Amino acid sequence: MSSSDPARTAIRRPRSRSATLEITIYGCGPDEAVLFRELAPQYGVLPKITEAPVSEATIELAFGNRCISVGHKTKITNSTLLALSRIGVGYISTRSIGYNHLDPRFAESVGITVENVTYSPDSVADYTLMLILMAVRQAKAMVRRTDLHDYRLNDVRGRELRDLTVGVIGTGRIGAAVIDRLHGFGGRILAYDLRPKIAADYVPLDELLQQSDLITLHTPLTPDTHHLLGRHEFERLKPGALVINTGRGALLDTEALHAALISGRVSGAALDVLEGEEGIFYIDHRDTAIDNELLPRLQALPNVLISPHTAYYTDHALRDTVENSMINCRQFESRSQHD
Repeated sequence: MSSSDPARTAIRRPRSRSATLEITIYGCGPDEAVLFRELAPQYGVLPKITEAPVSEATIELAFGNRCISVGHKTKITNSTLLALSRIGVGYISTRSIGYNHLDPRFAESVGITVENVTYSPDSVADYTLMLILMAVRQAKAMVRRTDLHDYRLNDVRGRELRDLTVGVIGTGRIGAAVIDRLHGFGGRILAYDLRPKIAADYVPLDELLQQSDLITLHTPLTPDTHHLLGRHEFERLKPGALVINTGRGALLDTEALHAALISGRVSGAALDVLEGEEGIFYIDHRDTAIDNELLPRLQALPNVLISPHTAYYTDHALRDTVENSMINCRQFESRSQHD
């Protein structure tokens, strides 16, 4: 949503003190807190900020508030949603695009509306292009060697994007932004989506798998897309293909991906998301064990690059997220008053 949108302009009009809306902001990081405090007066919002995630132990922080905002880093249990409902919370704005950390259907069943926020797709699209370029030029292996003061060239030469066919799975806002960027490199681009949304060369998934030198995932995670790429799909891949995932970890069957990497069917992967990342990403594990068997096995491979779900993490996306969290709550209150 741009600053010129009528809805946002209306919300920014000066409000009386009595119209101030108090919102509990759970799981709020320091940089988020600064922006919430800076922007809240423009939206007639009084933020009650806490770094603690929402849970049954922190329910009291939402007393008296119909609207809360939550982060995506911590799982929200159904028992917590029920407890929120019992104290009068009727609306949750999650500061994320995905809903994988909570159950919106259960929330609805106990009287709570859940909505996500939108933010600039450029953050994830830029990061995806970075991972693509790093994968085709085998950047991880090169950086590892130079860190050890080994300055020889890689044994295998890199490839140029203009010579490759890139398959884009999912053509929503982020997938479309990735395609826009890919056009500048001159290669062939194939697209797959159950509901085509943009002007693109759409093909069936099986055809995309067989023809693409590189596949990048941007579809939402749903029961239908869980393990969208598994053992059967990896067997259909063009030999030596690369796999990029900045969507959701469970779009890939990680065990099957690991097997395809070991066999050479997949020549490399760059993953910003991972199955079972909850409780691992966003935490310093240098002195603790990692409760995920596949993660260290993947990281040990020289052709696999992993980052901790950071593609969205830009200053521009943060501002969008904070603003749209408050807009969501304001619009919910407006709808409630007119029902």
